[in-house]
Amino acid sequence: MSLLRSWHFLLRFAYLALVASAINACFAIIKPIVENLIYRSSLLASEPVRHLPIPVDRVQSRHLRDTWHASRSNGRKHEGIDIFAARGTPVRSTTEGVISRIGTNRLGGNVVWVIGPGGHRHYYAHLDQFANVRAGERISAGALLGFVGNTGNAKTTPPHLHYGIYTYAGAINPFPFLLARTAPDAVRHVAP
Repeated sequence: MSLLRSWHFLLRFAYLALVASAINACFAIIKPIVENLIYRSSLLASEPVRHLPIPVDRVQSRHLRDTWHASRSNGRKHEGIDIFAARGTPVRSTTEGVISRIGTNRLGGNVVWVIGPGGHRHYYAHLDQFANVRAGERISAGALLGFVGNTGNAKTTPPHLHYGIYTYAGAINPFPFLLARTAPDAVRHVAP
């Protein structure tokens, strides 16, 4: 009878260990999902950044030109700023956030979208190449997104980054945010 009790105890112990292991495995799967949801919620609820660093390495504010709403083909208006630099110059995120999309489109060519504070969507277009980033990834301000190019409808222009900011109400002019980058709370990029 004691042998039967020993086996019963071992089976019960093995069952409890299996249940504990299953709970631990589920927690390991669910924990990052919950943490990501909490981060995204706090990101959306936070105030949008008012002072942004220039997203292209080694470009100074005196080299920027406000081309907001300049005429474009097919009656379009320019919804961003073009930042000219040598092909392959690093492009960095202006804010912390989550990469919502990496891909290509007809106008922007190679593009990266980052959801930043306040739900502002930051658009980086005409990239020559992408950095080692993926959709869904949490990034900090200054994270490498890609490299300056002239993909999409910019094939016939010098290499540049088209940078745009989109709110729930539509596109806003990024130029004033980039000029304000010398404010104390601005994030600074360190060129490699």
